[in-house]
Amino acid sequence: MTVADSAGKGAVFAMSAVGAVLLAGCGSTVVGHPVAGEQTMVTRHVGAALSALLVEPGQFPAKYPAVVLPAEAASQAAGDLTGVGRGARVQPESCMPPVQQFGADKTAIAVGTDDAARATITVELTRTGQPLGVLRSQLKQCGSVRVSKGPAMTTVTTELEPAPPIDADDTLALRRTVTPDVGGAGLTQTMRTLAGQVGDVRITVTYMSFSDAEPDMTAVDELFTTAVQRVEKG
Repeated sequence: MTVADSAGKGAVFAMSAVGAVLLAGCGSTVVGHPVAGEQTMVTRHVGAALSALLVEPGQFPAKYPAVVLPAEAASQAAGDLTGVGRGARVQPESCMPPVQQFGADKTAIAVGTDDAARATITVELTRTGQPLGVLRSQLKQCGSVRVSKGPAMTTVTTELEPAPPIDADDTLALRRTVTPDVGGAGLTQTMRTLAGQVGDVRITVTYMSFSDAEPDMTAVDELFTTAVQRVEKG
């Protein structure tokens, strides 16, 4: 997932060239404990650098050879994960994703690609001063939005699912589909995402695919657990 920007920069980039992705909560179980309640403010700073906390490429399942993205590629991939690329407009405007910062210790992304399945798994860490509940509240109001960039138009649908039970400040899960107005076989992007927050670090793991195959939620669960535990220890 996630996704890469161009074939010349590796399989990860090839996926983002097609578009955005499928995010959604999973029905499988993640090791950990249920979140007690929704956090209303960020009260803890995680001191370690995001680059040190990020899941390492070698920790991805073998079928997803992974790379850590440089800042420019991370910016492109982040837009793919929300279905709203850089420079795009969103209707309603209130559904525009929060502004995300890139660069040193702002965003860190690693992406594993299964070329045979035309799918990626993206692990993303971001620094944020907002609790995850703010995003949850926005998504509840933005189940279906229209996204335009130049002449291209897409419909992005997002559905919240039961939050994964793991020891974090807060968690959520979602399913997302990005459907172009002018489409064709293999152009609809589907994503399933698990997200959690520990202090001021937000963790998301997203499976993105351009096929009708079942998402590999076992791999997503495993990577999400690993990612959250690394941040907790940080």
